[in-house]
Amino acid sequence: MDPQRFALLDEARRSLPDGFKTEISGDTIVMMVGPPGIHQRNLLVVRRQFDAHCPGDLLPSENTDLVSPGVGKSRNPDLTYLPADVLETTDNQVPAESAAIAVELVSPSNPENDWVGKVRDYPMMGIPLYLVVDARLKTVTLFSRPDGGKYHRREDADFGESLRVPQPFGFDLDTGTLLPSS
Repeated sequence: MDPQRFALLDEARRSLPDGFKTEISGDTIVMMVGPPGIHQRNLLVVRRQFDAHCPGDLLPSENTDLVSPGVGKSRNPDLTYLPADVLETTDNQVPAESAAIAVELVSPSNPENDWVGKVRDYPMMGIPLYLVVDARLKTVTLFSRPDGGKYHRREDADFGESLRVPQPFGFDLDTGTLLPSS
């Protein structure tokens, strides 16, 4: 790789605030907020449980763009489960209505995005289940029964309690090993 690119990458890393990560992709330097370790750990704890109860026709996908051109929305959940054939694409965009669930771990820097924007957008996009894990509040919330414009059911559990996840998964989510962020 060209030494000038490494110098630019190094300069970008020095100039960014803490919590950002920098990568290089071809001729492009990509800068993004890196999730903290607790975020990644909690996501893996949740994902392992979903994987153990996932129907054979669904596959997990992290950071895939769910798009709904009809309602002008594009969202990128931390975790979703999609039919295998939907993922037979070289694109990172898939139809939102094919998702069985969207799982978000609340970002400490922008909690309103997960608690307001996505609670509004996901039912409009046809996503039947939305699970919110909030390490700040030590809670897990499941939204279900969408009706185009909103979810009609909300179930909450504190870390340490279980939360029933309906079909197609059909299991009790164990939150006892989730870690709080404070």
